Parts: sequence; C-alpha cells; structure tokens
Amino acid sequence: MPTPSDSGTCGAIVVVPMELLSLSSRHRYAHAMTPLADLVSYLDCELRIAEIPDYPGAMNGLQLANDGKVGRIVAAVDASLPVIEAAAADGPGLLIVHHGMFWQGAQPLTGAFYRKIKIAMEAGLAVYSAHLPLDIHPEWGNNIQLAKAVGLDDLEPFFEQKGTLLGIRGAWSGTRDELAASLRSVLGSPAHLCPAGPETVRSVGIITGGAGSEVVKVAALGVDSFVTGEGPHWSYSLAEELGINVFYGGHYATETFGVQVLAKALGEQFGCPWQFLDHPTGL
Repeated sequence: MPTPSDSGTCGAIVVVPMELLSLSSRHRYAHAMTPLADLVSYLDCELRIAEIPDYPGAMNGLQLANDGKVGRIVAAVDASLPVIEAAAADGPGLLIVHHGMFWQGAQPLTGAFYRKIKIAMEAGLAVYSAHLPLDIHPEWGNNIQLAKAVGLDDLEPFFEQKGTLLGIRGAWSGTRDELAASLRSVLGSPAHLCPAGPETVRSVGIITGGAGSEVVKVAALGVDSFVTGEGPHWSYSLAEELGINVFYGGHYATETFGVQVLAKALGEQFGCPWQFLDHPTGL
C-alpha cells in the first residue's frame, strides 16, 4: 500500500496504477459499468453514513453524482482541485475521498471551487466522501489500519465522543524508540515526538487526523502513548505536563490508509479497477 514517502515532494500527485482483479475477472469486467446507485447504497450501508455524527461540512456520502454509471474507482485523501483534475483526466468514474468538497460550508460557485465542480461534471466523475465513518470503521478505518500496520496487539475501540468511539487502543511490547521506528516505516517519514511518557510503552491510543487537542482526555483513559496526525502548539506542552508520549505523524500521512482499503474492497465487490492518487501536503 502506498505511503506518503512514495510521492517524494509535497504538492506532487503520484498516480498509483490501477489495481485489477484476477485475469479472468479483468476480462469479464473489461467493458462493464456499475450503477452508481448500487455503489452508493453499498457504501452508505457499510459505513453507516446516516448513523455516525460528524462535522456538518463533512457532508458524508455522495457529494456529486454523474450520469449513473461507474467503470473505475479512484481513491484520494482530499477532494482538492489538483486531485480532481488528475482523477478527471481519465474520464468517468467514482472518486472516493476522506475530506470532501464542502469543508468550508456553503460558498459561491466561483474560482477554484467552480473549476473543480465543472471539471468533475464534464468528465462524468462522481465524488463520494467519508470522514468519521471511515476513520472508525472496524475493518477499513484509518485507525484500525494504522494500528495493525504499526503492530499493536489486543485492539479495542476507545475515546467516546457524542456516543461514538473515535479511536483504537492497543498493546505495545517494546520501547518508545521502537514504536517511533515502526511509525516511521509505516508512514514514510518520522513522526514528531513529544517524549514525555515512559520509555517502555505498554498502551497506545490512536486517533488519526487532527486529534492532538484531545490529549487530556486521551491521557485520562490510561494510555501512555498517543498517536495522532497533528495538534495545536499547546498540546505538546500539555503532554509534557501530563507525562504522556505523543507522536504527531502528520494529518495526511495518518489518513491515507482508509480510502485505499475502501476502494480495494469496493473494487472487489463490484469488479471495478481502482487506483490511489497520492497528493501529500506534508502536514
């Protein structure tokens, strides 16, 4: 599975080649088109889109329709203009993202926002977004995928907020430096570390993305090391006072896992080729 290190510099887009099914399946679906409604229904159900509360701007689910047919799936972290330009270059398809097109709320259809909507519509590119529903999914989620990749054991959901468990907690039998090395290998670059907790790590909590501001609540739940993407400046100083290790792995880097696993699962379910567009921000 590609990591941010595969793309070299921030801002560049790396188009990971299409991943197909077996040769026989490839032949069978060479000219097949899947109804967009079937893909959306499957995703809405499996991700529990209607059940999981989220930031209103996330607007989870289908954000932009096409003419109703999909022959390929593209995965990316962000529905940014460069990503949509690259995804649309090959024509009709379904773009699955973690951060959708409406984070800023209602806005005029002008400038870059107008261009990416226009480009997607002219190309027949549908856009589907899944934020928290993908973070917390027990199989495809960013949290569970990162936890497994790092090598945590005895995994269980933790960190309740508004009735939803937003993170994954697991056991680590090793040192803080060994955990840092594992994260570096998985993420493709070193995590920024606040080494305020024990050198021998036992319990690790993971909440991908921008959860550094939750360090107080995380520490209160008994983990000695916290892995997240990013946090505000003050979260580092607070972690020192709380005596907890915090690994800031990068918002983008910690959230490349879910969209890829989801696109692969969808491709296998419906016989569609899929690819990942890696467009790292370095943040």
